[in-house]
Amino acid sequence: MSPQPPVRLWPDPEGLGPVTDVYELAMMAGYYAAGMENLVASFELFVRKLPPGRSYLVFAGLEQAIGDILALAFKPEQIEAISQWPAFRKLDRSILARMQALRFEGDIWAVSEGTVVFAGVTLLRVTAPLVAAQWLETYLLASIGYPTLVASKAARCRSAALGTPLFEFGARRCHGPHAGFLAARAAYIAGFAGTSHAEAARLMGIPPIGTMAHSWVQSFDSEAESFRTFARLFPSHTTLLVDTYDTLEGVQVAAAIDPSVDAIRIDSGDLGELAWQARAILDQNNRAQVKIIASGDLDEHRIAELNKSAAPIDGFGVGTELVTSRDAPALGVVYKLVELEGQGKVKLSPGKKTYPMAKQVFRKRGPDGRFCGDHVTRADETADGEPLLARVVRAGRLDRSLPTLEEIRRHCTEQLAGVPEHLLKLDAKPDYPVTYSEALEADARRLMRR
Repeated sequence: MSPQPPVRLWPDPEGLGPVTDVYELAMMAGYYAAGMENLVASFELFVRKLPPGRSYLVFAGLEQAIGDILALAFKPEQIEAISQWPAFRKLDRSILARMQALRFEGDIWAVSEGTVVFAGVTLLRVTAPLVAAQWLETYLLASIGYPTLVASKAARCRSAALGTPLFEFGARRCHGPHAGFLAARAAYIAGFAGTSHAEAARLMGIPPIGTMAHSWVQSFDSEAESFRTFARLFPSHTTLLVDTYDTLEGVQVAAAIDPSVDAIRIDSGDLGELAWQARAILDQNNRAQVKIIASGDLDEHRIAELNKSAAPIDGFGVGTELVTSRDAPALGVVYKLVELEGQGKVKLSPGKKTYPMAKQVFRKRGPDGRFCGDHVTRADETADGEPLLARVVRAGRLDRSLPTLEEIRRHCTEQLAGVPEHLLKLDAKPDYPVTYSEALEADARRLMRR
């Protein structure tokens, strides 16, 4: 008997419908059974509170979320399998047949990718028949939460780097292969100069960045032979990893390569002190043009320390700390029902209060051009400031072309320039003002009394 092939867990792009929580499917089936499936509902996605150590977030992940939502569907074999689960066995088969025919045909409003956002502010709004709007919850939370987490961490690294180029090196440390794509894209949006993820670079046009591993050096009889061979094979943009054995001896060997290589990378030890010593060795060997790249468990705080010491480092490779956002690895992003058939809906749980009705957000700027407050209103209100939510999907189709990755990146740069200076500090308190219109407050009070 032939062995059973391994089970592959990459989702089928033509069958993303059940890539969700079981209770979403149960609620969807329940809405059909109760005759509620076509009630017009509005759900909103927002962050309840910022993760520890964060004073702002960078909104990311929208393009991939929208692309998948517009293709959401169930395949016949998926519906058949669901029908055999204990909770679904007694359902009328016609309900599951209707789920198989379901497509998203509602509207989606969202802030632009790359926008700096804050807790309590609506980031995305879905208005659609109840069954379809419910369907999106898990997918949207997963699609937006992780990229936003990484883009926000990347923005903090960018602030700490003070203009020194940053490179995303995290593919091997991501929580699964798919996360590597999302992390590379999110980091690039927030200002990283390139990625080590080969396929992400190819698909999205992000500059590819790569050096060598210690195993390359170990595979040769000498460090010098390994460096010479690598430089001969890859004469353009050659970066040599110099800390396999003794870092400063490695720098000496790299400095002797002729013609000169482009850069060396130091991945361990006292990066600041080693950078100073490496710079001296390179300069003494007429290699002033050779750059020094530092890597090895770097985060925004370590980058800030190295910059404060004026260490002669020309670029930072950031991996594990970025793609896992180790210091704040979870984002409290939620997706809540706010309106049903024109009637406001609220949640009153302690610490989880929501405001009713579909909303818009208006951002105000001070005389210096920096953000000075967000004002959340009902969607049918107007207020001073720039409206942040724009329609992306109308009746299940793109309402307009989505921005390119380069456009999103430029928008993020402009947004970060608008953040109040005190919020850009790594130890800043999350004190950005967010207010709610009197109409929203009145709606909330009325529903609470009811």
